[in-house]
Amino acid sequence: MIIDGKAIAAQVKASLQGSNAKLAVIMVGDDPASSVYVRNKERACAEVDIQSCSRRLPATASTEEVIASIAELSAWADGILVQLPLPEHIDEKKVLGAIPPEKDVDCFHPYNIGKLLTGETGLRPCTPAGILHLLGDVSGKRCVIVGRSNIVGKPLALMLLQADATVTVCHSKTRDLASYTRQADVLISAVGKPRFITADMVKAGAVVIDVGINRDKNGKLCGDVAFEEVAAKVSAITPVPGGVGPMTVAMLLKNTVEAASYQKR
Repeated sequence: MIIDGKAIAAQVKASLQGSNAKLAVIMVGDDPASSVYVRNKERACAEVDIQSCSRRLPATASTEEVIASIAELSAWADGILVQLPLPEHIDEKKVLGAIPPEKDVDCFHPYNIGKLLTGETGLRPCTPAGILHLLGDVSGKRCVIVGRSNIVGKPLALMLLQADATVTVCHSKTRDLASYTRQADVLISAVGKPRFITADMVKAGAVVIDVGINRDKNGKLCGDVAFEEVAAKVSAITPVPGGVGPMTVAMLLKNTVEAASYQKR
């Protein structure tokens, strides 16, 4: 089964119609990929009646100027995100720490990460939340994550644990990686390497979630998983594009609506 992230994301977005929440997006510089992501977020907001405001700062903007924009937009928005990556000269930790935790719809603020760690209710990182939504019940299942980033791997491991899965996190220093991936009932790859996960690394009948968005040597968009050969062996798999990506955007919108509701209490 191919897991249709677009269709499932559409269901999530349909449940958010008419919220009238407000999302502010700050982008620094003119990175082409970031520009595409910001446009997609603006379009998605319009689909569900979320008001959006995007502020683009020059690549030469300082850390203080970005923080000043956060403070200014905070008076208007229910949710705020700063598009990553930032230019190297900007202090990313200071910027993310300046976002009010209750408006931190990407869930990158240390306070929200702490709430995630301790299992308190609150906003959850968008990509991991989207993956959990796609997977459904994972209680008792052996889940293997390849990748330990702060955006996907680490928070996803915590969320899977809270959902009563047994979790293994693999990374670039893991020895004999395939010996771990072949044990997975659910295998999630978030390493950013084109077609890195091959059929011999996957258990028959497993569920495979491909978080990667890469370009192969021919410039074709692809994931971390060698889709054709792995799909023939597993019970379910997400495609790239059309799998995890749409769910990440849908969960961003859901977080914005939830942030608005928290602030009205």
